[in-house]
Amino acid sequence: MKQQKKNLTLKTLNKGNVWEIQESDVFRLWEAAEKEPDLKDNMRHYIDIFKSAFEMEEVKVDKAEVIKKYEARGFQVGTLRIDENNKPKWAVKKKPILRVTDLTYENIRHITAGKLLEVIDRNFGGGWDSLSQSIKDIIESGFDISTTTLPQNRLHKAGGMYEKKVANGFEVLEIEKGTWVEAIFAKEKPEIEKPRMKFSFDDESDNEDNDEEYLDRDDNYAEEDDDNEDFDEDKLTEESYRTTYDAEDNLDLEASEVSDDDEY
Repeated sequence: MKQQKKNLTLKTLNKGNVWEIQESDVFRLWEAAEKEPDLKDNMRHYIDIFKSAFEMEEVKVDKAEVIKKYEARGFQVGTLRIDENNKPKWAVKKKPILRVTDLTYENIRHITAGKLLEVIDRNFGGGWDSLSQSIKDIIESGFDISTTTLPQNRLHKAGGMYEKKVANGFEVLEIEKGTWVEAIFAKEKPEIEKPRMKFSFDDESDNEDNDEEYLDRDDNYAEEDDDNEDFDEDKLTEESYRTTYDAEDNLDLEASEVSDDDEY
């Protein structure tokens, strides 16, 4: 997988991209940030991020024989200086990914397909189905996985699944199961960048036009209301009275008709 550590700084480091760096980078990034005024206040935060991907031990006894023992265990020893009076030495070693339980969502995209299959092969040779669902979810977040189980004499059949997968860039792990073989195919998934929302000046101008249109509509409505205010109050009173009077007459007639029917 591609390394992108060139653009990393101590402040942009997190528990995902910290897997991109190596032991020497820990000391390099720290040295580059030594002049930052908030380094001391955030020291514990940065150390915690480093520890998610590295084994780290503060060297309490700064002697050559002690440092040699650390180096014999694969550690790199260097100084993480806080200020002129505080220059502790630390022993740092990248955490190995040897077992399926070492896999996490943070480190799964920082190993190769070949490395992944080596880790799966160490899982007691149980194959894909022997993995827990949580481990499968982690693996499939970074890799395309497919499996097949066939008799040994059919697995490598010309034009079959095995041949097509390998031609398509998949790494393969074969696990013997009696006279049958389980083949686990793995290929790194491409990283997909999330789309970002973009706003242009054209969009803003469109919104301004819409706002002006709404203002024009409001003005028109206001003018219509002004026109409706011009009416004859006497005429309105006369029409209202006539309507009320006619309605009362109709009600009397209907009442009379009902009473006549009731007599029968």
